[in-house]
Amino acid sequence: MNEQNKNQPSHEDSLKTNSGETSHKPSSWNRLFRKRWVFPAVYTAAAAIILTLVWVYQDAGHKPLSTDTAAVVTDDVSGGVQKAAQGDAKDPNALEVTATAESLAWPVADPASVEIVKPYYDEKGTEQNHIEAMVQSGDTFTPNTGIDLARQDNKTFDVKAAVSGEVTRVEDVPTLGTVIEVDQGNLKTVYQSLGDAKVKQGDQVKQGDTLASAGRNEVEKDLGNHVHFEVYQDSKLVNPSDLLPQK
Repeated sequence: MNEQNKNQPSHEDSLKTNSGETSHKPSSWNRLFRKRWVFPAVYTAAAAIILTLVWVYQDAGHKPLSTDTAAVVTDDVSGGVQKAAQGDAKDPNALEVTATAESLAWPVADPASVEIVKPYYDEKGTEQNHIEAMVQSGDTFTPNTGIDLARQDNKTFDVKAAVSGEVTRVEDVPTLGTVIEVDQGNLKTVYQSLGDAKVKQGDQVKQGDTLASAGRNEVEKDLGNHVHFEVYQDSKLVNPSDLLPQK
């Protein structure tokens, strides 16, 4: 009888069970997750951690290379950029070259020995410019597309390359004389009224190299021995006098 009484729940335990309480107490985690603020707080903390990791990753990707691992970049003669050295930037064999733009030079050895005998026709120029820059051929008048240079004594002279580049044209034109073109890329120079050409198509010339000698042509035969000089910048005809250095 006593053993049966021991196995049966007490009256107090029966009351607790009947009042709706479970026989097992809820864990501390269950009590925590029942709070309304728990899940928003967890989401906020997780988002903050993710954003921090992203920021750290991006910051590491944008850090500059140290001088010990930076590549030294050089320009070769053809203008192509290539990596010259990877590693120690202080390597004495690694040279850093800065390309410089070449300015237009006078197409003669001595600019003081020649003068502009016919100017470039400037659409926005003065009335005097429009008169002086007209080229007459018979009864036809056309605007001068370059400048014409000649000596006062009407003697011939050497015509020089105003810029470095490739000779893209050497042609004898009956009305214009020998025509030579030198192309640098964004700058092309044209020389007309030439004689005794010294270069051929495909040659690479440097600024100051002799291209030919000044001569005569039919269109501007009244100018005597001279060179007609044109300049194209980015494929657009421009006034050479605006680019040439002052004498």
